[in-house]
Amino acid sequence: MAELRDGRVVAIKEKPKRPKSPYAVTGIYLYDDRVFDVIRTLVPSGRGELEITDVNSWYLERGELACEVLDGWWTDAGTFESLHRAGNLVAQTGANRNDGPTTRTLAEEPARRRVRAGRGRS
Repeated sequence: MAELRDGRVVAIKEKPKRPKSPYAVTGIYLYDDRVFDVIRTLVPSGRGELEITDVNSWYLERGELACEVLDGWWTDAGTFESLHRAGNLVAQTGANRNDGPTTRTLAEEPARRRVRAGRGRS
């Protein structure tokens, strides 16, 4: 869950027992090449998994995490049953819009930390 203030993420927690906000962290993540160094420092959570929240927290601590709040619905698609349910939702309601008022192009984003395509580290 993400806690937002003035449109910025101020805290992020993995599956909190008492969420401080209604915002689930879902979607597509884009990282620069430092993410591989961050991943190497992670330790498995109590669930025995490396958590994407830990990666996001690393960027948050440096003031480099940005987010978008999307209108629409979200559902899990991590199992065959939930993927089927998600497919039915898309068929019934359409996919979330990507041309809404909160959608921004790369040209509108600050140039400070843009991701560049190219060869990754070996």
